[in-house]
Amino acid sequence: MKLKNIMGTLAFAAVAALPATMQAQSGDARMDKFIDGLMGKMTLEEKLGQLNLPVTGDIVTGQAKSSDVAGKIRSGQVGGLFNLKGVDKIREVQKIAVEQSRLKIPLLFGMDVIHGYETVFPIPLALSMSWDMDAIERSARVAAVEASADGICWTFSPMVDICRDARWGRMSEGNGEDPYLGSRIAEAMVRGYQGTNLADPSTVMACVKHFALYGGAEAGRDYNTVDMSRWRMFNYYFPPYKAAAEAGAGSFMTSFNVVDGIPATGNRWLLTDVLRRMWGFKGFVVTDYTAIAEMTAHGMGDLQQVSALALNAGTDMDMVADGFVGTLAQSLREGKVSMESIDAACRRILEAKYKLGLFSDPYRYLDPKRAKTEIYTDAHRAEARRTAAETFVLLKNDGRLLPLQRKGRIALIGPLGNTPANMPGTWSVAADAAKYKSLYQAMKDAVGDKATVTYAKGSNICYDERLEANGSMFGREIRDGRSDKELLDEALRTAAQADVIVAAIGETSEFSGESSSRSDLSLFDAQKDLLTALRQTGKPIVLVNFSGRATVMTWEAENFAAILNVWFGGSEAGDAICDVLFGDKSPSGRLTVSMPKSVGQLPLYYNHLNTGRPLEKGKWFTKFRSNYLDVDNEPLFPFGYGLSYTTFGYGPLSLSNASMTAEGTIRASVTVTNTGNCDADEVVQLYIRDMVGSVSRPVQELRDFRRISLKKGESKTVSFTINAEKLKFYNNELQYVCEPGEFQVMVGPNSRDVQVQSFTLKD
Repeated sequence: MKLKNIMGTLAFAAVAALPATMQAQSGDARMDKFIDGLMGKMTLEEKLGQLNLPVTGDIVTGQAKSSDVAGKIRSGQVGGLFNLKGVDKIREVQKIAVEQSRLKIPLLFGMDVIHGYETVFPIPLALSMSWDMDAIERSARVAAVEASADGICWTFSPMVDICRDARWGRMSEGNGEDPYLGSRIAEAMVRGYQGTNLADPSTVMACVKHFALYGGAEAGRDYNTVDMSRWRMFNYYFPPYKAAAEAGAGSFMTSFNVVDGIPATGNRWLLTDVLRRMWGFKGFVVTDYTAIAEMTAHGMGDLQQVSALALNAGTDMDMVADGFVGTLAQSLREGKVSMESIDAACRRILEAKYKLGLFSDPYRYLDPKRAKTEIYTDAHRAEARRTAAETFVLLKNDGRLLPLQRKGRIALIGPLGNTPANMPGTWSVAADAAKYKSLYQAMKDAVGDKATVTYAKGSNICYDERLEANGSMFGREIRDGRSDKELLDEALRTAAQADVIVAAIGETSEFSGESSSRSDLSLFDAQKDLLTALRQTGKPIVLVNFSGRATVMTWEAENFAAILNVWFGGSEAGDAICDVLFGDKSPSGRLTVSMPKSVGQLPLYYNHLNTGRPLEKGKWFTKFRSNYLDVDNEPLFPFGYGLSYTTFGYGPLSLSNASMTAEGTIRASVTVTNTGNCDADEVVQLYIRDMVGSVSRPVQELRDFRRISLKKGESKTVSFTINAEKLKFYNNELQYVCEPGEFQVMVGPNSRDVQVQSFTLKD
């Protein structure tokens, strides 16, 4: 369903009529006049207060909490608050700001609305697996409607960090390994959150994070060092940030890591030279949680020193550290920061509030009627369920074990089978798990009286109780007090009575996400033993694998006929999984990460450079070539991969011309036919390789894609337009160029199984 069609079915708030002065873009003369007048009345303390973002409320993302928030608001020392949930609570706090402070400047209210509010969509990594930009934009739109209905006007999303190392837990929060796809998703998310007018009270301001390079942390360990060339930054890691900035995102968040040896929060080259001057970003920059204070651990000085460093670099708002409000006045007196820098930061915060319409009506997001009628609605839930079904990736289906039939006796076995709290996935801070179904409940509802569904847990997540506790926080704990033998015996009794087994296995939701790095990505020991025992029963087994990252599934792929990766599908995950398990929908998710055969292959990504001694295709090991002794170089499942309940035939790839100039275009076309027995969607992917360049170029790069729907027997011709923009890259001098020469065009259902044609770009 296209975006324009769904708009009529979702419960979106009407746009309130606004004075022209409140409908502003950066540089608007009326806005400038208003803010000039306001800043002319502000004391230094009040200006610094606008740069201060403490935390309050029921939901806290870290250990620190600022005290006496109300008193600080009255004295003008707070610019905004975050993770306070509920219209009544937010109204009470906003009232303090606009009725009890001297200048009555309204507050911003932010929240980590990462993949939905109470209607929770699949985790961002899963959303990317849909390759459906309309659906992704709608997910952000629904999130904006619900969050704004509950008083939130600012979301700390989208997270657009490229990740090539699945050990990093926050892979779950991003869009995978590819900069082109990540850029398109970044644009879609910004559009969904912000709409066309931020003063519309059903929109929220986006905050792009984490700027920059956070996904490149060494060893996949959260908060760790990042060190890469600027050539790599611009070609692989920067594009999604740039796309989000150009899409009009209102704010950016700094990352925890260093960039060129300087923490991002204090890196002037990053925040001023690149973000503002090179990309033209006009919004404001906020730190991540306590990032200013954490620069002391990086060896950048005490709180006063690092606060001055951050302001001078281009950081505008301090989240929680109290560095700006506590030290910048002293630094100003000592000449370490300028009044111009403080004014510039203050102005950016005030401009954001102006664009959101808060000066026109500080209570515009606080309509109790909206809170009662626009959150977790039937229309929003239907959209979340529909979207979730598009994200599941069928990795294996030997013997067409799937889809299941609604008949006989089905045994659901595994620790993830009956846990509603884990369905939404990590970073679902506004979720109300009491409203959500477990997979067990959803399966019973799906089969009705046509089949019998029984459940046994079978095992805990792992044998190590401490490890499971580390990965099972925030009310997601499911540890069972029974012995391992009792759990397994129950599972085997349940399996013995069944015709088919559905094994719900994998990670809990909090085994991925922030500070959830893993050194071993294979299936946990207790679950592997459970599956081994179930396999010995001889019953057909379908693996339903939950994860927030690419995991190592080599053993599973060798031993089981059917594997459906369902990631974490959100509040409607249970029903959506059943939609696919029972064939109401054909699986159509395609991988946006390369799934490794071994954790030792990481970092692993499809768009790599060749070495001077590349391994021959199809080879395992050749001495004096770039390879491993114990595993081949290829992923277990390649980028772009995913099976369907039908089959697709690709006709010959054709190019409209054998050459083009930089001003011209070439059309690449292929006819795709649904050759199976059910209607389904396919994702047709276009890759390009620059054969000779002034710098080494990747073996292939995604440059376009189409998600198409085909009825059984139907054919469609898919055409891609290749122009100079699709051939450009940053050279060694960081010039964005396309260079004459030979190019290969590759089209197929994934990055591995492609047809190849060539053309020449003429000088």
